[in-house]
Formats: sequence, structure tokens, C-alpha cells
Amino acid sequence: MKCSTDELIITSLARLLQGARHVAVGSASGPPCAAAWLVNLQSGGRTRIAVLGSPKAFFTDGGRELFDCAARGRIDTFFLSGGQIDGEANINLMGIGKYPDLGVRWAGTYGSPYLYSIAKRTILFREEHTRRVLVPRVDFISAAGTNEANVYRSGGPTALVTSRCVFSFDPSRRRFRLESVHPGHDVDEVRANTGFDFEISEGDVPVTPEPDLPTLELLRTSVPPLLAETYPQYARQVFGYAPAEDVSAARL
Repeated sequence: MKCSTDELIITSLARLLQGARHVAVGSASGPPCAAAWLVNLQSGGRTRIAVLGSPKAFFTDGGRELFDCAARGRIDTFFLSGGQIDGEANINLMGIGKYPDLGVRWAGTYGSPYLYSIAKRTILFREEHTRRVLVPRVDFISAAGTNEANVYRSGGPTALVTSRCVFSFDPSRRRFRLESVHPGHDVDEVRANTGFDFEISEGDVPVTPEPDLPTLELLRTSVPPLLAETYPQYARQVFGYAPAEDVSAARL
């Protein structure tokens, strides 16, 4: 049973979540939300997840309580993305151009700088893997991947998952390392579409494992109803899932 690129991204993210106790998912995070629900189901609920906007979140006060949970060390893993991501894991959520005269304006940072520094680990994700996204240096640092030694930081980036590959991140060297390449892609293609330099091991880079049949079945059957509570459009787009009331409304 062949998996799609979206499903490969989701299961790659889920693999990075193994062993996490408390996982938080913010806004505009369809793939991480699906991955978190998948791991929650696989763990029998031992991995607890908090999705902003979900009635099943373990907190009830939205972003404010999420920030408090992170400050107390209760968030093992968080997810972030960006319009631009550079080789030092800095992310840009502000826009393109020289601030404040931005030619293209995005939504902004909200709590990203805080959570990037305080959550125990952050997994970066970006479906588009091109040089316009993975750049040598972001135009604006919305959230820094690393800090100077005299700046307190309890967490930071550990990995980056894209539509082409999986990177790990070494904060001491401020560099990404290519860990695996997705099926149908290769190292040369990753290098050609990445604007920053990255480490690579000697010999062949592993191929990202595809999900086994039980995982794929769980992802396609049990995850979409949970995902649709907060990401209905993504659930329809990736899994063709729509709640029964949506189907009835469409017929009207």
C-alpha cells in the first residue's frame, strides 16, 4: 500500500515524537496535528497532546495556558514552521524584504520566539522544500534557532521535516545534518533545492522509512475524525474525510 507525500511527512514527524509525554500543536499545523494524534493512538493515550482549538486539549485557556505549561516544563515537544527557514534554524514568520518595508507580509510571530526557547524541543516542518523557503539567511528573525551562551534557553530545534527529506539539528554547531531522503528523491536533489549548507554523513544517506500497513491504516481511518475537529480542510485534502454533517450540508 503506497503512502502519499503528505502521509510520509506525517509519519516522519510521528517517528520523532516517540517517547514524548506532552506534545503541543499550535495554529496552521495540519501535519503535526495528524502526527500527534497518530502517536497518541499508538501509545494508548500515554502521549498526551494539546491542540489549540481542540475540545480534547488538556488545557482550557488557549494560548495563555499553553505558554504557562511550557514555562513549567510540561511541554516535551512543540512544532514550528516558517515562510523562511535558514541553516541556523532561524525562522521568519514576518515577511519578505527589509523590515519594516516588507514586500510580502505574513501573519507574524505571536508566541513563536517564546515557545521556541522554552519548550524542551521543537520540530520544524515545511512541506515546500525549495530555495525560496530554505534560505541562506532569513530576511527577518521571528524566532532564533540558537542564542548566545549568556542567554538562558531550555529548549530549541531538534529536526526539520520537509517533502524531500529529514534533517537533524546540532545547536552546538548551528547546523543541520541530513538524516534521510524520502523515497523518490536523492541527496543531489536535496542539495540543489536547499539554500543553506548542511552536514552529510559519509556513504549512502538512508531512505526515509515508509509507514507499515498497520500504521497507514490507523492514520487513514482513526486519525482523520480527530484531525477534522481543528483542521477540517486538511483532513479533506489529505484523507478525503468530511464529517457526516458536512456531507449532508453539501448535498443541500
